[in-house]
Amino acid sequence: MRIVFDTNVLFSAFLAHGVCAGLYEECLERAQIVVSPAILAELQEKLRTKARLTGAESREVIRAVRADAAVVKTAPLPKPVCRDPDDDIILATALAAGADAIVTGDRDLLVLKQFKGIRILNPRDCLALLATA
Repeated sequence: MRIVFDTNVLFSAFLAHGVCAGLYEECLERAQIVVSPAILAELQEKLRTKARLTGAESREVIRAVRADAAVVKTAPLPKPVCRDPDDDIILATALAAGADAIVTGDRDLLVLKQFKGIRILNPRDCLALLATA
């Protein structure tokens, strides 16, 4: 199973010891995490500005994600899909990756429920899906 983690899920996976961290670990065992250069760039920016990590610390997180995940190149969607156009990169990543699911806490994505057959799940629902797979 190929799963795209959105930026905030990755952020939480590395900075909190909650559901997202558990999901990340579970995916390392039972699925393939997928990201794109745009997701990694946004993650690095949030690590620096929101978490106030140093450049070296944020680069170390990005190195860890690159080691754990498949990084796919994306193409812009032909037309906007999400009510927040900034979230279309997550959809484009999932499409480019041939992903089975997107995991996010973003309501603008969750409201879609699916995109071109790709399920859009919150972290708890993704954990439940992996438990049944």
